Amino acid sequence: MTEVETASAAATGIAMATEKAAKELSPEEERVLIRDIALTAEANTKEGDSFFLITQKWWQHWIDYVNQDQQPNNSNNNEGSSSLSGNSDSNGVGISKRPSGIDNSDLISDGPAEDANSDDGVEIHDTLLEGRDYVLLPQQVWNLLYSWYGGGPALSRKVINSGLSQTEFAVEVYPLRLQLLVTPKCDRSTIRISKKETIGELHRRACEIFHLNLEQVCIWDYYGHRKHALMNDMDKTLDDANIQMDQDILVEVLNNVNDTVVTDGTSIIDNGFADKEATSVLLEPSKSSLSIAGGLSANKIASKGYSAEQLQNQTLGYPSKESDNNFGNSGVSTRGTFGGLTGLLNLGNTCFMNSAIQCLVHTPEFARYFREDYHQEINWQNPLGMVGELALAFGELLRKLWAPGRTPVAPRPFKAKLARFAPQFSGYNQHDSQELLAFLLDGLHEDLNRVKHKPYVNSRDADGRPDEEVADEYWANHIARNDSIIVDVCQGQYKSTLVCPVCNKVSVTFDPFMYLSLPLQFATTRSMTITIFTCDGSALPSTCTVTVPKQGRYRDLIQAVSNACSLKQTEEIKLVEIRNHLIHRFLDDSFVSLSTIKDDHLAAYKIQKSAKGNVLLQLIHRRQEQETSDAQRWKPFGTPLVSSLSCDDVIRSGVIQTIVQTMLTPLLKEGIEYSDDSDPSTSGMARDPSDHGSGEVDTNRASTSINKVLPKLPLQLVDESKTCIDLSAGDEKAINLSAMSHVVVYLDWKSKLLEKYNINYLENLPEVFKYGPITKKARTEPLSLYTCLEAFLREEPLVPEDMWYCPQCKEQRQASKKLDLWRLPEVLVIHLKRFSYSRSMKHKVETFVNFPIHDFDLTNYVADKRSSRSQLYELYALTNHYGGMGSGHYTAHIKLLDENKWYNFDDSHISPINEEDVKSAAAYVLFYRRAKSDTSGTSSAGSRRARDKTSYKH
Repeated sequence: MTEVETASAAATGIAMATEKAAKELSPEEERVLIRDIALTAEANTKEGDSFFLITQKWWQHWIDYVNQDQQPNNSNNNEGSSSLSGNSDSNGVGISKRPSGIDNSDLISDGPAEDANSDDGVEIHDTLLEGRDYVLLPQQVWNLLYSWYGGGPALSRKVINSGLSQTEFAVEVYPLRLQLLVTPKCDRSTIRISKKETIGELHRRACEIFHLNLEQVCIWDYYGHRKHALMNDMDKTLDDANIQMDQDILVEVLNNVNDTVVTDGTSIIDNGFADKEATSVLLEPSKSSLSIAGGLSANKIASKGYSAEQLQNQTLGYPSKESDNNFGNSGVSTRGTFGGLTGLLNLGNTCFMNSAIQCLVHTPEFARYFREDYHQEINWQNPLGMVGELALAFGELLRKLWAPGRTPVAPRPFKAKLARFAPQFSGYNQHDSQELLAFLLDGLHEDLNRVKHKPYVNSRDADGRPDEEVADEYWANHIARNDSIIVDVCQGQYKSTLVCPVCNKVSVTFDPFMYLSLPLQFATTRSMTITIFTCDGSALPSTCTVTVPKQGRYRDLIQAVSNACSLKQTEEIKLVEIRNHLIHRFLDDSFVSLSTIKDDHLAAYKIQKSAKGNVLLQLIHRRQEQETSDAQRWKPFGTPLVSSLSCDDVIRSGVIQTIVQTMLTPLLKEGIEYSDDSDPSTSGMARDPSDHGSGEVDTNRASTSINKVLPKLPLQLVDESKTCIDLSAGDEKAINLSAMSHVVVYLDWKSKLLEKYNINYLENLPEVFKYGPITKKARTEPLSLYTCLEAFLREEPLVPEDMWYCPQCKEQRQASKKLDLWRLPEVLVIHLKRFSYSRSMKHKVETFVNFPIHDFDLTNYVADKRSSRSQLYELYALTNHYGGMGSGHYTAHIKLLDENKWYNFDDSHISPINEEDVKSAAAYVLFYRRAKSDTSGTSSAGSRRARDKTSYKH
């Protein structure tokens, strides 16, 4: 059927419908009539036409009703078409009752209308989505449905021209909502007005509301409560003037005598509104929201000229507003005088996306590449890519942002593609801009990979070959499989060295990187306090505080303690973590990270080395505690002591008595005489260490040092079968050590025994200074970016979850890992790791990082010394994150290289900033470009670096 025939049939249908009540029409007749009218109306849509919102719930009910006679096997399942629903008869055929009156109440906001002079006097909810909450119907369709069913209210919206070429049609579902502020009267009023209305109409409306004369007022773009521009071009549209949703308009009352502003110094009160975008729903005349072949459907209406595939992913409607959007709205709003100064509308918590996109779009290499013909490089068959769709969407968005014009761009098509290929970014929740950036760089690389068929490559380990040879081999293998504009611009290479803690096998590889994620660490060292015990009775327990690398290992702590206590060649240190007065574990794996130490107390024991090896004796202290009125229980207390036993098969109980007495010697109180009725031959007196089964303790020296008879101690040994052996009896016992890795002995401190020893030294161990929250003072102190880089490159052990398979040991090992920069890219992206996660807690580090804007010198950090290229970098863009996790706001600071000026990109608003304002504690992702070599051989690096050290803003 031709358009003329369709129009004629529709006109005839309307005439018939007005004569015939809806109750006299069958569902099929209603369906066909509405279909024909809708096709005609949409095919002839023009600017100024009216479309009506109708609730999706009612519309779906009506669809089911008019489609109930359609057999399921005969209907076409077009996108958005509805399945049969309603009551079912015995044959399983769905029967839907005729809808009652149209009820749009679920679209209506509970509050009063913003503007009493608006077209319908009704305000709809701010977060409605087309296709979910409502559909848009041409006026002729609405009129007919209303004549049949009644109800309402009628929600009319106008069709406007849209797009850069102004040739696309859109229904302006949400006209601009503006707050008019009058000075000096401090009156205010909120109005709704189309963004296609002129400044002259806004003048007229303002004067009408406040009862002013046109010649009596002037109005200002008052975005962010700053005067951006005098709005005196009466024929200019609000869209061309870059007026945004929910912004303020200042209405100044002029003095009639000399046209000066009448003012009494009264300030304008902040209205506290957050930014929203002016949302429109785009139309395509060739695609009706009513399915012809398979009945009516709720297809989304899309823009003229878009492909069908793009239409399927077009996100329409009005999403939720950006949360906590109260940052950086001061400054003059740039209106696109220069290229690249076009903002991005916030679609609802999409500031994370907008900030990352602007930084990529303003990377000169990308700006040139995507504005030229890059289509021949799209890899349509790459299974790791997005069949070119992400590259096309990004390229189209980049061209819009660099095109002449002053209107902010709504990145809906790009976001739709993003949600399709990365569902984690779908919806309107806040996300991490760095995670998005990582996905974009990787996705664009795969879409633009020039390698159509990736060859198999086998990267060999270094095996002693020169680093230069191995690095070049790895890079050649990488380029053989990965070759794109992203690799050309953003990818570098670092050297990774792994060392096995057991066999010392060294593995060297060279891996590519797209960006560097740097930890924010103030210091490279930390202090730890340890209590040191001697087992030979020569000294009281003592504490010492040592300094160790913050990312160090047990070996670093053991070495520091050994130096602090002047360890002899014949001695060694046993480091122990104490928990609940018991030895929780020995910290004897020298390659384990110090960050695994979670308890509050550490003890170090000086013991004698033994050529035959040692069996460790653990002395656990117990005392009686009252549990009930008539029951007591022996419970551990204090700090365990440790000594060593030689690895003989058998040891006598008297030797163990002597060793324990020797360890306790420094705790004996002065001036106390002892007596013991037991036989001296079995009393546990000091013995000659040459006796069979003696320990490593010099018991002769301990005996002479106290020059008195030692009492028998109430000791119990737990053997390998968990049997307790009483060592305080008079008989000498032989203990078999052959099956024991260690010996546990309990010392039960009765009240009389407690009187003879000063056990305070065994209690109240000092706490180890663990990782903790950064102090308020530390949070405000500047941290150098160089310090962060050094922390990233420092050698550290792999986490237990990321063990390395040692090819020599044939086992998983917690190897040490050291990174070195080898090859730097043209654009170096640096991610400051502000967010950390521990168990159920999320933290943001608010540390100010003093990063260089000019002459970021990485010469000394690049391991490959062959290159003569400059390793100086200049900052040209960065993203900022303000506020807390999940509820913050992102902006971007970008330097337009053609102008050599910095701008703040805050979604749709752009304002110039001074270079000294670029640095702040909100900096999150930094973008550096390699500086051009100075042909004169001179550089201002010294003066600039000095400025970078002193110029920062908190």
